[in-house]
Amino acid sequence: MERVARWRTWTTELSPYVLDSFLALVSAGIAVWAVYNDDTRWPTWVYLLAVATAVPLPWRRRAPLTVLALYSAAEITLSVLAHSANAQVPLAGVLGLYTVAERCSDRARWSVLAVTVVGNVVGTHSPNGALFSVLTSGGSFVFGALVRTQRQLVRVEAERAREAGVRAASEAGRAVAEERARIAREMHDILAHAVSLMVIQAEAGPLVVRGDPDRAIRTFDTIADAGRDAMVQLRRVLGVLKDPEAGRELAPQPRLTELADVAERVRQAGLDVEFELADGLGALPADVEAAAFRIVQEALTNTVKHSGADRAAIRVRRSGEVLEVVVSDNGRGVPLTADRTVAGWSGGRGLVGIRERAAACGGRAEAGPGPEGRGFLVSVRLPLGPAGVVERVGG
Repeated sequence: MERVARWRTWTTELSPYVLDSFLALVSAGIAVWAVYNDDTRWPTWVYLLAVATAVPLPWRRRAPLTVLALYSAAEITLSVLAHSANAQVPLAGVLGLYTVAERCSDRARWSVLAVTVVGNVVGTHSPNGALFSVLTSGGSFVFGALVRTQRQLVRVEAERAREAGVRAASEAGRAVAEERARIAREMHDILAHAVSLMVIQAEAGPLVVRGDPDRAIRTFDTIADAGRDAMVQLRRVLGVLKDPEAGRELAPQPRLTELADVAERVRQAGLDVEFELADGLGALPADVEAAAFRIVQEALTNTVKHSGADRAAIRVRRSGEVLEVVVSDNGRGVPLTADRTVAGWSGGRGLVGIRERAAACGGRAEAGPGPEGRGFLVSVRLPLGPAGVVERVGG
């Protein structure tokens, strides 16, 4: 196989020279035939001069101007000393001019064409001969220019195809990264919320199991409900990952009405939650509704884990073509940095997830201290229609 590959490589590299050498032999044969069939008996040096017009042809691709100059020197000498022995169609001249038009710079090409036309008019002995020479030279030049243009178009198309391939690969990589980030957010929101409630309830269980058995039973029921809910949602996410034919539409799409169940489970964990879902929300885009649900879920999880609050409030309402979501609590809040931004806004996975979910819907998320610096407040605005403009996420 290696020998075959080397043979193919060698023949590919050699083929232009083989072809041009063959053309040189044909051109030399035509030139010699023209000398032989002339009425005058020419000496040997005329035959050699005719052959000399074709000798440079094998190198026409590498040095087209040099090859054409060598041909022209031999051809002019032959035309001056033995004009009638010239071939009617000098193949070497046609190939040389074609190669210059196809491979050289614009300045060199047009200069050569001008000199060739002048030489054809001055160097022929009749108007008909001059016209025939000009047409032959012009045709060779035009054909070479057309081939040059075609090859440039092919290179442009190849470059466009390469760039399209690079863009497609980049877009595919970006899509994979976005999907991984989306799945990571789903997994984080599901597990963080459920596990936080389960840990808090489990910690409270031993304290009430003897003094208030009924409350202890409710506590363990809450733990079981949170675990079952998390398992159901995880199965839905993992089902999308396992099925290569599954589309994004199979991913979990919670509804805002389910927030009442979330609020109830948080209440059972000891946090008094006030939930207000405004009437007249109408039909909401599935991605916006799911994003709002997860944002509220994550905000409540942060409240349970970090705030030390005993009350929280959820407000969801529609304002024109914007869905407004506000989650607040009366906890200890968070410190501010020197530039009056929330410390940790860019670091915590939960708040980052809230910001990413809002941005993915073309909306805006803000987080910071509540009224008069007490508690913590998360405010999100999500556009509902295609007219929604992506806003820079603040914090």
